[in-house]
Amino acid sequence: QVQLVESGGGLVQAGGSLSLSCIASGRTFSINALGWSCQAPGKQRELVATITSAGETNYTDSEKGRFTISRDNAKNTVYLQMNSLGPEDTAVYYCNQRVRDAPFRTNDYWGQGTQVTVSS
Repeated sequence: QVQLVESGGGLVQAGGSLSLSCIASGRTFSINALGWSCQAPGKQRELVATITSAGETNYTDSEKGRFTISRDNAKNTVYLQMNSLGPEDTAVYYCNQRVRDAPFRTNDYWGQGTQVTVSS
């Protein structure tokens, strides 16, 4: 059983910044890949950023240069620093932990999400 809890969402003005956090349960956090996704009303959930156990990061083109994903294994926490926010970033943001349950099988676990609203 893996649980994740997001926090840090809220209302910000365009051009502002916001920091999201996600605390995960589980004893294998340090070796698991992590990610952030977002879902706006009426749209499908989209991947925002990922980070591997080695710290390698990857970003969607629209977020690259504005968002930064990081992790603190000692705290079982993954972060998403969001800068230069615009109304298009308004969505519910979810953290995800990819757990290898078997040599050829992985499972994705998701948090409940945190709302980010950017006003113009």
